Amino acid sequence: MPELVLADPAERDDLGAFVARAVRLDAQAVVRLRNRASGDLVDAWVATPFDTLATRTVAGRVTPGDVTVSGNDLLTGLAVVRSETVDPGPARDMMWRSALPPSAGWLPVDRLPGNVVSELAEKGVEVARENAGPRGTPPASLLDQTVITVSGSGLDVKVPMRCLFALSGMGFLGGDDVRITATDSWLRIDARFGAVVRRRHSMLPLLV
Repeated sequence: MPELVLADPAERDDLGAFVARAVRLDAQAVVRLRNRASGDLVDAWVATPFDTLATRTVAGRVTPGDVTVSGNDLLTGLAVVRSETVDPGPARDMMWRSALPPSAGWLPVDRLPGNVVSELAEKGVEVARENAGPRGTPPASLLDQTVITVSGSGLDVKVPMRCLFALSGMGFLGGDDVRITATDSWLRIDARFGAVVRRRHSMLPLLV
């Protein structure tokens, strides 16, 4: 059975808030827990309904070093037993469907004021409510709309509305500056309480 060790209660609460947000967006969400190569740090990953990944890093260790668990099971483990060792529930590795971005090769692109990003996200939510689809979800055309284009380190990076929806939905925005980094293939937006990551280009289908 997987085992998660979080020595600091504040880290437990941070991870609990992250998982609770993920489960609120998707009741069937799974969480991938992965040890950093160096230092006692665990990266928690979830796939959001906005076709982006969301991540938060906490101090701790997980065994095995890369495991996927149910968001509901992990949330229960974090809430019920207030000790350093957490039972995150059984492994559900087959339920993880997304590729993770590389750990290295990220280039700084730009920094944006947190209040500006929050205002853009709020306006996007208002437009989405006015143009909700039959299931109450925003249309893909709105989610894929470029909100802002930033440049730096020789890269021109388009930030789609779906990334701002994910930042807002996960409760990551907190007034601090938002940092944008990128690789040739990935975009990452770091806010106060976590980060959103998305491929910059669609994956091409394999020809068989």
